[in-house]
Amino acid sequence: MSRKKWQISSCDKEAAAGIAQEYGLDPFSALLAVSRGIRTDEGIRAIFFSDEIQLCDPFSYKDMDKAVSRINEAIDGFERIAVFGDYDADGVTATALICSYLDMREANYFYCLPTRDEGYGLSVDAVDRLHSMGAGLIITVDNGISSVEEVKYASSLGIDTVVTDHHRAGSELPDAVAVVNPHRDDCKSAFKDMAGVGVAFKLVCALEGGDSDEMLDEYADLVTIGTIGDIIPLIGENRKIVLRGLEKLNFCPRVGITALKAAAGYADKQLSSNAVSFVIAPRLNACGRMGSAERAFELLMCDDEDRAALIADDIERANVERQRKEQEIFTLAEEQLQKYPSRRYDKVIICDGEGWHQGVIGIVASRMTEKYGKPCIIISRSGETAKGSGRSIEGFSLFDMLNSLSGCLIKFGGHTNAAGLSLESSRIDEFRDAVAKYTRKIEMPFPVRHIDVKLKPQSIGLNLIEALNRLEPFGAGNPQPVFGLFKMTVEGVSPLSGGKHLRISASKNGARINVVRFGMSPEDFPFRVGSVVDLAVTLGANEYNGEMKAGVYLKGIRYSALSSDGFLDGLRRYSDLKRGDISSPVDACCVPPREFVGNIYRRLKNKKYFSIDELCVDTGNTGAEVCSVMLSVDALCEIGLAERTENGGLSLTDCTEKVSLDDSETLKSVRELVGKGG
Repeated sequence: MSRKKWQISSCDKEAAAGIAQEYGLDPFSALLAVSRGIRTDEGIRAIFFSDEIQLCDPFSYKDMDKAVSRINEAIDGFERIAVFGDYDADGVTATALICSYLDMREANYFYCLPTRDEGYGLSVDAVDRLHSMGAGLIITVDNGISSVEEVKYASSLGIDTVVTDHHRAGSELPDAVAVVNPHRDDCKSAFKDMAGVGVAFKLVCALEGGDSDEMLDEYADLVTIGTIGDIIPLIGENRKIVLRGLEKLNFCPRVGITALKAAAGYADKQLSSNAVSFVIAPRLNACGRMGSAERAFELLMCDDEDRAALIADDIERANVERQRKEQEIFTLAEEQLQKYPSRRYDKVIICDGEGWHQGVIGIVASRMTEKYGKPCIIISRSGETAKGSGRSIEGFSLFDMLNSLSGCLIKFGGHTNAAGLSLESSRIDEFRDAVAKYTRKIEMPFPVRHIDVKLKPQSIGLNLIEALNRLEPFGAGNPQPVFGLFKMTVEGVSPLSGGKHLRISASKNGARINVVRFGMSPEDFPFRVGSVVDLAVTLGANEYNGEMKAGVYLKGIRYSALSSDGFLDGLRRYSDLKRGDISSPVDACCVPPREFVGNIYRRLKNKKYFSIDELCVDTGNTGAEVCSVMLSVDALCEIGLAERTENGGLSLTDCTEKVSLDDSETLKSVRELVGKGG
């Protein structure tokens, strides 16, 4: 079970009041801005007055003039143009955007979207295929910045290339007719945080002479989907684009988007940035994950309602299959940790399997990271070679680690929090050992739960929701605010939707609220009535029986008594000991004496516990001594006196045989380790 370090933002209420008065804002909106460090005139206007943002001149991008000149030449000469994209939502929307524009210009073009098996970006095989189809010009979208050799090969075949990309440039740029990328060192554009579809949009604006507003009316929806789908920060120009895009998606959507909403059971609902992130983008991504991204492209380009409905149904089936495969691999990874229990104490969890679907291993890595609160890499073996995808937590760079261990790998790439890799299957254990060695001297951070503002339950109402909406759209760079409700008493837990979800009733000082927890049944909720807890929640408007009410949604929960850093230190010491790492002789205090274990036994004799956390609270062990509690439970389970349930509960067994703590392998090994450490 993942525990997070709650980080509560400091709020200068006086500064917030001044900002609210100066800019005519709701005081709560201003308070949220201040809690996020937004205090300057530029920052306030960027958040609350996004319509005033001016989109930068597309010709400020390096090589944009060259790109426009070469593409116009190809259009006017009816030259065969190949648009080469990518298989994710960003790449597909970027491809659709460029192709829509070329359609409007009546250009002679075709498109190509690689499959995941073919791999990301241009390849020699792809260039050969485009050449065989008569391409005289290739326009890359959402890729190409690293295709140095491929662009050179295309040139040798008489094909020019215009690269448009947003990924970081390497030390050498492709020798293309034009390389349009805001992250070029010599690019003078004022705004850099564009998705691939954002750069494609800038190209279209330039092709139209620089008129961004007119093109925004035409393509803002595609840019919005790709930007949100690629988790690009919703700051600066992206805020204006996404706000305009959400209007278009809701009030004059493309035929394909309407069909996709219907297939997803979302037909009558408004699309927010959150809905685009969790409803639209995953379904477009599912096509590329499970086969070919062409169906997603066809849907975005389709203007026939009946055909769009058929394509949307295909995409929905692909998404269901994606979910099935994802759950299958997640279950197999969990079973692997059950088979090799020591691996769950590794600082970076690594699971591998033969033939695991490469389209979903990144999602599984993300789920594992969320569950265990530590970086995770999921590796799929395919004969002699293997490919992996990893996700990390705030404060630990996966990319830096892979860079240090590149000798174990065939290749790798990515970012701080997400990375991909390939290696020989026979070297997976070597890689796992190298990761353990790399992380041994690193104090792995705990994942952080950011709390924007503390709330009193009686203050929650529609007025807060309205003030909250002033900060929309939410996404990367501007996450949905999370609020803290502290020292709340759980009064009741009831099922929703036939037990798929649950409702928690909680109160403080006479004020009572209902909080919804999605994806959990009451039987799996590890807190009992009467527990005093801290709640991390989001807020939203919720219509019920024709009446709008404030909805409260659970993002995190902990016992109020376990709020100290000492509790987290105890968890870290426990993992260190289970892993065999001894940092200092002070770890000796974590080894539970016989009387301590006896006290834990007596507690279990009188009560069944939902979790270790509850046991710690009940015994008053809420700091570093939690390590001793966990070791005590391990020992009692080993000698047959106690057992853990599948959902993490604790209770005594019916054992009647005489047993001894001296038979506990955990206590033996820990005492031996501590002795060596001393």
